[in-house]
Amino acid sequence: MVLPQAACLYGFAGGGLPPHIRTVAILPFDNQTGEVALTQEVADAVRQAMENRLGLRVAAEDRADAVVRGTISRYQADQPLSFRQGQRGNVSVTRRLVTISLSIEIYDQIEDRMLWQRAGLRVEGEYEPPGEDEKKGRELALETLVADLVDGAQSQW
Repeated sequence: MVLPQAACLYGFAGGGLPPHIRTVAILPFDNQTGEVALTQEVADAVRQAMENRLGLRVAAEDRADAVVRGTISRYQADQPLSFRQGQRGNVSVTRRLVTISLSIEIYDQIEDRMLWQRAGLRVEGEYEPPGEDEKKGRELALETLVADLVDGAQSQW
């Protein structure tokens, strides 16, 4: 007896994006902070989100279906968050915080319309000194940015 074979027709395409969005250009973010390296770190985080989480290919602006652009407006590092008092009355910081404030948008170049935007987005990353440093907090803040970008963008379509 030969049994018919079944095929699964379910799959993922474009991570919830409109079907015509397959490529994206990520423009350099306008960085209004004194932290120069933040421009590249934000761009890298956004690129990874677009490629790995939304399934898009990065393309040049003139060939991309969508464009991501934004402004980094504020960066605060090494903010004390919690303290512990020692036996001799000295106080030590047990948790610190990194905060990045930015505005970001995804624009559909095919249909000439805004797909998603968020002004005044604030992402944070906590870390524990002295074992961790500001870089750990920044990494955590950028992970939050990626999650917010992906979740927010998908919920808008």
